[in-house]
Amino acid sequence: MKSVIVITGASSGFGALTARELAKAGHTVYAGMRETTGRNAPQVEEVRTFAAENHADLRAVEMDVQSQDSVDKSLQTIVAEQGRLDVVIHNAGHMVFGPAESFTPEQLAQLYDINVLSTQRVNRAALPVLRKQGTGLVLWIGSTSTRGGTPPYLAPYFAAKAGMDAMAVSYAGELARWNIETSIIVPGAYTSGTNHFAHAGHPNDKERLAEYDKGPTAGLDKEIMAGLQSVSPEGADVIEVAQAIMQVVDMPFGTRPFRVHIDPADDGAQVVNAVADRIRVEFLNSIGLKDLLKPTKVHGNKS
Repeated sequence: MKSVIVITGASSGFGALTARELAKAGHTVYAGMRETTGRNAPQVEEVRTFAAENHADLRAVEMDVQSQDSVDKSLQTIVAEQGRLDVVIHNAGHMVFGPAESFTPEQLAQLYDINVLSTQRVNRAALPVLRKQGTGLVLWIGSTSTRGGTPPYLAPYFAAKAGMDAMAVSYAGELARWNIETSIIVPGAYTSGTNHFAHAGHPNDKERLAEYDKGPTAGLDKEIMAGLQSVSPEGADVIEVAQAIMQVVDMPFGTRPFRVHIDPADDGAQVVNAVADRIRVEFLNSIGLKDLLKPTKVHGNKS
């Protein structure tokens, strides 16, 4: 069944790949990105070209996830054109790399704004539509960094992704009785195939950074990157993440998994998440809230 889908941060990386895979599968996909008439104008043209060449319904939509007004207008445009919204994919995010101490508090606040607060802006715009429909799917692109074996120098990013994961888990319970499903996609570290590391932000406090670069941690950044590359299996392809997302979207309502891990390096997050998710199930059962674990209506209430 064809779905109307919006995906945030879809100008590149997981977002762009996922938008294309979903559109090729027959869905109507809105690829959210900011500055569609400026910096991302070439990406908008790529979307148009891809749609034409593949006979796919893929559309770019102006969406700055750091602006509630922009997000509201994006969702209003989608619903006005399609009359509904079926799937919301939280993908927008930004990575930084460097010693935690050398990032300013303002940098951490901005990172939290992009990776966590953006999901709240989108939810506040999209969920009234899904709740009125009585059905829908909210899909979150998380990270194995929230619970897996993690290297240093990525603390601000890891902390923000952990915050987003906590939001996803809580929202899942709050939306179940509204007949809205939740799935959390958990990719591992891909050192190639996306611009995550290439476009990663760096510390603003250059003096503190220099101290780390000249002290006992000199060269640690290169050691970390070499280590990550050494555990990434040859042939690991980021398209696997997009394909996993597509598979979840295409599953029948009520059968979608709560989490899906795609981690070629197998950093251990799947083991830890399995325990955490089991405890969640047991706890909600113990306090009489079993029905919050997933929607119980197979068919949405269209009233």
